[in-house]
Amino acid sequence: MINEYLSNVTDALEVIEKAEENAINHAAEEIADSIEKGSIIHVFGCGHSHMMSEEVFYRAGGLVPIHPILVEDLMLHKGGTRSTLYERKNGYAESFMTEQDIRKGDIVIVISTSGRNPVPIDVARISKETGAFVIGLTSRQASVGQPSRHERGSYLYEVVDLVLDNHVKQGDAVMHDEANNISFGSISSILGLTMMNAIVVEAINKLIHRGIEPPIFKSGNVDGSDESNQALIQRYKERIPLLETIS
Repeated sequence: MINEYLSNVTDALEVIEKAEENAINHAAEEIADSIEKGSIIHVFGCGHSHMMSEEVFYRAGGLVPIHPILVEDLMLHKGGTRSTLYERKNGYAESFMTEQDIRKGDIVIVISTSGRNPVPIDVARISKETGAFVIGLTSRQASVGQPSRHERGSYLYEVVDLVLDNHVKQGDAVMHDEANNISFGSISSILGLTMMNAIVVEAINKLIHRGIEPPIFKSGNVDGSDESNQALIQRYKERIPLLETIS
């Protein structure tokens, strides 16, 4: 089944490459514009989707002005079931979004494949109210097959400025065992991580073509990188406190 699973991954990436090229390019353009103006990119996800935030934060070869919105009750290390329950709570997003420094001109990327739970939907809605440009990484197919859990009946793809569709089917699993009637082998994280990196790569490319030096981290495991990285951290630490080093 290894080859079958990897084949499914390859097929899914090919779908994204063809169907989402324009959307990814649009997202990268918005990010490049935002960075050029001195703004930053916020990334949010619940459960496994929070990995997209960590993937592009403080990443060697990645953009410096990225702020992950990490809410422990919505992450897995405090309990998987706990994360699920909090993600489904209408009104919970307000409890932490009031603390976020999201400004007009910023970009906010919200990740939720199902797109039906209240917290990601409200994070997107609240972010738009600040004047930020909001991108939703989600699956229309997975969303419309199930009723929304949001009190307004909304889905994530309906409340954002730009949709990046990972084309994941309802339930996420791509492998099936007919004899036991079970599905397994999730794919959304692989696709999401790839799409996030594709956006970053294209945003950097756009900045280069504009004659702007992109704010990129060098690997901390390469000698001589610390000085360059620290200069970039100093530039952005006021808006991204997670970048600040321990004195």
